[in-house]
Amino acid sequence: MLMRGGTSRGPFFLESDLPADIDERNRVLLAVMGSPDRRQIDGLGGAHTLTSKAGIVRRSTQPGVALDFLFVQLQPDSDLVDTTPNCGNMLAAVLPFALERGLIDADDGTTTARVLTINTGMQCDITVQTPGRRLAYGGAAAIDGVPGSAAPIAIDFLDTAGSVCASLLPTGQVRDVLAVTAAGVAPFSIAVTCIDNGMPMVLMQAADMGRSGDESVDALNADSELKERLEALRLQAAVLMGLGDVSRKPYPKMCLLAPPRHGGSIGTRCFIPHACHDAIGVLAAVTVATACVLDGSVARPLATLPAGANPTVSVEHPSGEFSVALGIDPADPQRVTRAALLRTARLIMRGDVMIPASTLNRNPA
Repeated sequence: MLMRGGTSRGPFFLESDLPADIDERNRVLLAVMGSPDRRQIDGLGGAHTLTSKAGIVRRSTQPGVALDFLFVQLQPDSDLVDTTPNCGNMLAAVLPFALERGLIDADDGTTTARVLTINTGMQCDITVQTPGRRLAYGGAAAIDGVPGSAAPIAIDFLDTAGSVCASLLPTGQVRDVLAVTAAGVAPFSIAVTCIDNGMPMVLMQAADMGRSGDESVDALNADSELKERLEALRLQAAVLMGLGDVSRKPYPKMCLLAPPRHGGSIGTRCFIPHACHDAIGVLAAVTVATACVLDGSVARPLATLPAGANPTVSVEHPSGEFSVALGIDPADPQRVTRAALLRTARLIMRGDVMIPASTLNRNPA
């Protein structure tokens, strides 16, 4: 099933329909997407990182968990098949897919299921609309970055801190000053917050990089000097975050922060990691929102937060905003206990995807 989840898109499979051998499975997924090829002309990929994703789902055997989800990130022009990170957008399509394939039964009104993301061990509760025990895709919920409206899908993350890194603040500091040196890049120093509350990220104030933080996506993608500095910073920060060599990894994401311009809480321009995102990823938004409430972070001085112990942080991005409802531990204001958000999803197509017989080392019939 080809499904849209949030602002991402890709094929979803039952685990039992794919090869058990990981290398063989990866070859199948590359062939399905048409990678490596910049246009992905020979597959289902959409020639963009956001449309070069796949989901693999099975019934869970863990107590209290209904579904296991493996997210797969592929690239248009690379043979990399990465199952290390999470994707909160594709996560929105997991429960609709499971209902479509009969993995679980729908309740009348709404259906909630606990989902384990195998990539990082993260669990969340997902709720979809099922009036009359039938899955509804149509509705009035709108999310920036997706045209029109659809039925709301609520995602309540249960524990996202240290999803890939060892902890929420993997360097042990809420703020680090890094002296960056790399071939071809003039040395510079910059204050950053290295954080992982669902997505490993390196956050910095746009002004410290000589940018305003409200540049267009096209302008930032054409800014080769900025991108070279960001990559040098990313490689150096990743080592401090315990991630090692990330030259072929899609994380940590890099994010320029600025004061909000449109009534939100914080302005962002995220790189994933080498191209500026047209919006912001679900778990990236959760991570940025978390940094906004941490005293001492590079985000806190820029953020405009609503009153109350459990704020809803509006994360502005190039195509709109993303609201994240945070739960704060009253005994420890530096600890975020909950993050909830709204997405939408849609089934686009169901059927068989054809791949070359040579992918499975079998002779054509």
